[in-house]
Amino acid sequence: MNTLSGLRILFLMPQVPFPPHQGTTIRNFNLLAQLAERHVIDLLCFAGPAGKTEQVGPLNQLCNDVRLVPAPQRSVWKRVQSLVVTSLPDMALRLGSPVFESMLADVVQNGMYDIVQVEGIEMGPYLLWLRRWIDALPRPENRPRIVFEDHNAEYVLQQRAYETDRHHVRRWVGAAYSWIQWHRLRQYETAVCRSADAVVAVSDADAAALESLVPGLSPVVVPNGVDLLRYDPARVDALPLGSKVLLFTGKMDFRPNVDGVLWFCDEVWPQIRQRIPDAHFFIVGMDPHPRLDRLRGLPGVTLTGYVDDVLPYFAAAAVYVVPLRVGGGTRLKVLEAMAMGLPIVSTRLGSEGLGLESGQEAMLADTPAGFAAAVVELLQEGSAGKKLGETAQRFVRQRYDWGAIAPRLEDLYASLV
Repeated sequence: MNTLSGLRILFLMPQVPFPPHQGTTIRNFNLLAQLAERHVIDLLCFAGPAGKTEQVGPLNQLCNDVRLVPAPQRSVWKRVQSLVVTSLPDMALRLGSPVFESMLADVVQNGMYDIVQVEGIEMGPYLLWLRRWIDALPRPENRPRIVFEDHNAEYVLQQRAYETDRHHVRRWVGAAYSWIQWHRLRQYETAVCRSADAVVAVSDADAAALESLVPGLSPVVVPNGVDLLRYDPARVDALPLGSKVLLFTGKMDFRPNVDGVLWFCDEVWPQIRQRIPDAHFFIVGMDPHPRLDRLRGLPGVTLTGYVDDVLPYFAAAAVYVVPLRVGGGTRLKVLEAMAMGLPIVSTRLGSEGLGLESGQEAMLADTPAGFAAAVVELLQEGSAGKKLGETAQRFVRQRYDWGAIAPRLEDLYASLV
């Protein structure tokens, strides 16, 4: 492993990475915090709408310079209009901002950066701008290297959403939207990856998906991780929720989470309740989508919305469920549950990219009957769940500590500079 320190690194992010309360911000904050120990970090990112007061917490201490730009607001009409008047995917238009572009120009012209790291496909327009700006520089030795971190192979996510929704008449509009975005993202993601000096993926599966777009790309895999100190069951007090608690956590307006929870409640939950009537399912996460409103009346189901701290729910749970059928990347929620020593039941897609073996670190099942049977077994056989959780905890401690993951990025930087 290369020893590297003292680089000047500019991060471009789609939102303030604090507080780290959902997938992208958790990853961005933890990697930034690790790198800040050895490098000079500047941060340029979008914040909330103009007038909103942002809490940047420790970012001012971690970073040399933090600059925030109000996120642009796009109406539903603008999104519909873009389907007709442009061939770009929606994600390429989501954060278009002349203010951000102007500030980026000012920062890179004065910053003398070694690395500019662009986080996520929605920041693609600024990566493409950077590529044009860098290619126009007269002296190659002054050029920063562009690293693009693709948090998901986004075209795959839309392809999977299309393939799921097309089988349901009520979701044909969503299927049509996903089909359009899938094909547009293939072209756009290809262009963004080709414009970067290096591409980072979060899993081997995502790396393979990106390389299928750009043969020879060879993305570097830097997986998601977990804060082992925070997610330590010995440090957390459990909520008094009962002895047969199932838990799912995540941002609840995120389409894969919505689809997964609805599938679980419709197809799996009735089978579990039939055999264990006092089982209780907690869905914990901010911004519940209106499609989830009908779950509020289901016996034994609690939809919490935003909570200040998810850890007491982890500590109270008997089983953590990951009923995802759509999506990509690797799931931070799975790593968090493993670090807390929880037995996990997941679809194979839900645990994709983590290297879990069914019956060892988790129970994997893709059918409603198989998923329900695994949950019931773990609820009824406490020793089996305890053993599964302990194996999962050892697994995540050995492989997914952020302190061991950040040096993979530094190895990549060393190869570029």
